[in-house]
Amino acid sequence: MTEPDPLMLLDAEGVVVEWSREAERLLGRTAEQAVGRPAASLIPPEGRAAEGLRLELRPMAAADGAAADGAAAWAVSARTEASAAQWAINSAVLEALFTQSPLGLHVLDPELRVLRFNANASGARDVDPQDVVGRHISDVYPACDHGQVEPLLRKVLSTGVKLQDHLLHCCPPSRSGREHIFSVSAFRLTDPDGQLLGIAVSVTDVTEREHTRARLSLLHDARMSIGTTLDTMKTAVELTEVAVPRFADAAAVDLLDSVVRGADPPLGPVDPDVPVRRAAFRSLHSELGAFPVGAVSGFPFPTPFTQSLTDLEPRVVRDLETEGREWLANDPQRAARLRSVGAHSLIVVPLVVRGAVLGLVSFYRTNHPDAFDDDDLTVAVDLAARTALCVDNARRFTREHTVAVTLQRHLVRSTPPRQDAADIARYYLPAGAGGDWFDVIPLSGARVALVVGDVSGRGLRTAATMARLRTAIDALAVLDLEPDELLARLDDTALRIAEESADWPTPAAASAESLRATCLYVVYDPLSRRCTAASAGHPSPLITHPDGTVEQLEVPTGPPLGEGDLPFDACDLRLAEGSLLTLFSQGMLCGTAEPEDGLRRLREAVTRPERPLKDICDTAVYTLLPARPREDAVLLLARTRVLGPDRVATWELPCDPSSAATARCRVREQLIAWGLADELFSAELIASELITNAVRYGAAPIHLRLIRDQALTCEVFDSGGNAPRLRHARANDEGGRGLFIVARMAQSWGTRYTGSGKVIWARQAITHTEG
Repeated sequence: MTEPDPLMLLDAEGVVVEWSREAERLLGRTAEQAVGRPAASLIPPEGRAAEGLRLELRPMAAADGAAADGAAAWAVSARTEASAAQWAINSAVLEALFTQSPLGLHVLDPELRVLRFNANASGARDVDPQDVVGRHISDVYPACDHGQVEPLLRKVLSTGVKLQDHLLHCCPPSRSGREHIFSVSAFRLTDPDGQLLGIAVSVTDVTEREHTRARLSLLHDARMSIGTTLDTMKTAVELTEVAVPRFADAAAVDLLDSVVRGADPPLGPVDPDVPVRRAAFRSLHSELGAFPVGAVSGFPFPTPFTQSLTDLEPRVVRDLETEGREWLANDPQRAARLRSVGAHSLIVVPLVVRGAVLGLVSFYRTNHPDAFDDDDLTVAVDLAARTALCVDNARRFTREHTVAVTLQRHLVRSTPPRQDAADIARYYLPAGAGGDWFDVIPLSGARVALVVGDVSGRGLRTAATMARLRTAIDALAVLDLEPDELLARLDDTALRIAEESADWPTPAAASAESLRATCLYVVYDPLSRRCTAASAGHPSPLITHPDGTVEQLEVPTGPPLGEGDLPFDACDLRLAEGSLLTLFSQGMLCGTAEPEDGLRRLREAVTRPERPLKDICDTAVYTLLPARPREDAVLLLARTRVLGPDRVATWELPCDPSSAATARCRVREQLIAWGLADELFSAELIASELITNAVRYGAAPIHLRLIRDQALTCEVFDSGGNAPRLRHARANDEGGRGLFIVARMAQSWGTRYTGSGKVIWARQAITHTEG
């Protein structure tokens, strides 16, 4: 509270030298009556001029340290009882702040020297005021970082802008005491005339508050940062990144070697000499690590590490020099490294989840002045629990992922089957338990089917769904269905899979709801050079003509499999010999920023069809996948061939029983010309039975065709629509054994329909080839 304006000014002898208007009002005398007279004759007894009014006398500072004759030396002020009471309260509060308050209060002069301080503040009760007053603030608190605070205080002095809640770290001169954190606030002090008097500084010890806040922040960041990937080793690295340097100066994560290799973690406790693998290490001192990351080692017995693995309890070693002397003698290599970097405190926590032991984590302090305490142990246990859960989740995922990848690799054909319709090259890179697949399926009549598909998602269920669809395609391909009809049947299979998935327990049902599969099915006939393709939501193939021009086949794109709301359509064209068909999955285009750019690069990679297919495949991979893709990538190349007249023989026969004998004769002549005399008996019998079946149950015209590729195929065309049926004749039946004989003599047989009728075919192996 500021001093009130004086009523009068007196010289050193008590004579009035100035008389204010307020004095005229209160004391009833004019300035002419008062000035020059002694004040004692003008002021009522006991200093009371009116009821409730008190006069107070205070000295005035003389210029140059001495009072001149007739100069004002004393000031007389009037104060009411209310203002006097307020003044007393303010004075009492001010006095209490400097004598009883637990807050650290300091009044400094403009040179930052202590004028007054609160001797009763926390941490200052044993300080003698004589040792503080008059000293510079940096001399009073030598352990604090004054390189930051002193400029801030001088800025308050120069600008008048308050300093509020600035955190100041004060480290003890040795590790015998804890680091303290103070909250510093400061504001400038001026007199009524605005003259600078000094600065007031408030200091509050907020060590526990800040430590608690730091621990909570650390645990929050740990929840956000640990377990971001389903990778065991990466999870261990994430723990060390969170802990160092905020919690410890070094951290090491050691996992049981059996756990890293995929085995189930053992139920605790485990043997002290169990092998462990260093999964992660992070330190302010690289030389602290006793073992490199990835190395397999063990812990000497007995140490806190083996003790924690034995009883699954955490350990805190506050002082390695005293509490760790005995066990460090059992681990001299680790002891030497700890001493070389000044490590002074240690926490060891086992990584345990649901009773199973995964490993342990160790925290060290070297630069940090404070030793680990019980609060730090609680934080370490929380960090370890979070890490253990994430490591176990990653381990389980890795195991399932490995099973799914193994299943996927075994389900996708590793080597294309032998066939003469096209030269094949393929590139298949599973990014990890996805659902991409490809297939090359030989069909009747020397044709070949090329398949590329994609099931969305990852994991065992995705691989299983891909396996079911691929198996369904194999089964449907045997029926010699047209591509659009085959996809329609496959769509029915996908719908059944989706219906079955809806009954799976959560969370399987949730993942099944997003089932989405695409498929491209292409059939090429090397005899007619006819290419037919249909798509269920899959990208259309590229066609590179022999002259090097590339175009994308305009395949009508139907809906993805499993939607079942639109029909499928197919496109049909004839290809020149040596044309290159390029089938691919969407994953091949993911290595570029835009799919259009990836498609452009793919077109450029396949512009020279005369090159070896392996070279073309490698060029496409180098161009499109500069880095390992995140999605499965499939590339299937097929260079078309044409079977010439020397590989095919065709005859038209009358619809007459005598045609069977004619067929046997034609087959005999052709096989002798091809050098396949060893196949005569079976081929003649097959041709005879198929012709007999066509004459009896089919309709004219009838054609017989022999195809020689990897095997010998006999085909009989007729215009009838009745499909043959294999049956076992009874002992007394005179007929009905024709197709049964064909099935026994041939590798495979079947029926396919054409626009003008049907074809019954039988395929037999070639055991000997001449020429």
